[in-house]
Amino acid sequence: MTRTRAQIAQRLSRASGALSTAALGRMETDMPWVTELPAEDRSWIGLIVQAGIKSFIDWYRHPESTPTIRAEVFGVAPREMAGEITLEQTVAMVRLSVVVVDENLDDVLGSDAESVRSALNRYAREVAFATAEVYARAAEQRGAWDARLEALVVDSLLRGEGEDTVLSRAGALGWDGSGKVLAMTGHLGPGSPTSAMDDVRRIAGEHRLDCLCAVQGDRMVVVLGGVDQRGRPATSVAAAFADGPVVVGPVVGSLTEARHSAAAALAGLRVAHGWAGAPRPVHADDLLPERALAGEREARLALVEQVHRPLAESGGAILETVESYLGHGSSIEATARALFVHANTVRYRLRRAAEISGLSASDARDSYTLRIALTLGRLDGVDL
Repeated sequence: MTRTRAQIAQRLSRASGALSTAALGRMETDMPWVTELPAEDRSWIGLIVQAGIKSFIDWYRHPESTPTIRAEVFGVAPREMAGEITLEQTVAMVRLSVVVVDENLDDVLGSDAESVRSALNRYAREVAFATAEVYARAAEQRGAWDARLEALVVDSLLRGEGEDTVLSRAGALGWDGSGKVLAMTGHLGPGSPTSAMDDVRRIAGEHRLDCLCAVQGDRMVVVLGGVDQRGRPATSVAAAFADGPVVVGPVVGSLTEARHSAAAALAGLRVAHGWAGAPRPVHADDLLPERALAGEREARLALVEQVHRPLAESGGAILETVESYLGHGSSIEATARALFVHANTVRYRLRRAAEISGLSASDARDSYTLRIALTLGRLDGVDL
């Protein structure tokens, strides 16, 4: 006897419970990871299997309709399921469910089984596409949320907001928290900001660095964790920025201190164009002269405290020799004549000055920094 689709669908409906139970039983046997899931997740899997079988029966009963499989099958499960069970695992569950239903069609439908198998195969393809769509949308939503949270963390760092809040939010983004930290910034190109941030994350991942990045106007701020005391290998991330200066802030001990590094990097970016031959990337501390000339109080204090004061406190002869050397066109002989000392004495004092300040008076850039630092020290009245 030839049965109608409605009659066959009715028989399938009566067997749907048994089919669902058989599918779940096979999953627990063939997929050990299913039994390791929390009870709540296993219950959601059961509901998905039942909804999938019901959706197939409804679609078979009314083949002219366009099934909304994603909503009918996966709508019963919470969005968090896509984060607990991988796409590969979900595909395996769908495949096994289809296999179990196919294996039981002969017992349920007898001679009508063959007419249903072709429809089941088509339905299986639709479910596969729906599965991919569910995970794609979940990934898109998760990525959008992560991007907003990441921007919020960077903004909180720049504002110096509560440490606990920053750490908890960064932890949610996978921040490991080991190693030193620094911030760097530069301008964005005409392309997509998302593409630039993806490049930053890719490069950081290649070097096993923690990474937080956010776009602020036409610039991108990046916070990197896991660097060494000298900031390596953070400089490789500079390739992700557009043409122009990229400024690296000083290395700090933890993420909650990164605001100091970010503040220095941003201050450096504002004046980096003042140094025509600046390297890329350039360290914010190497831009202290430009930052001080632009009126930054912190840069002015840093030059006085790190350069002028140590030289002054080392003895008047060292400071006097540096000033004389700079004032006499960086000539050892002219300096020696002006101070009535031997040329070797001048060389010795300049070496001592370099050891004390970290700046060599014979280097063009260092001599420029020394001139500004010594001028600021005199203006601030640092005692000799």
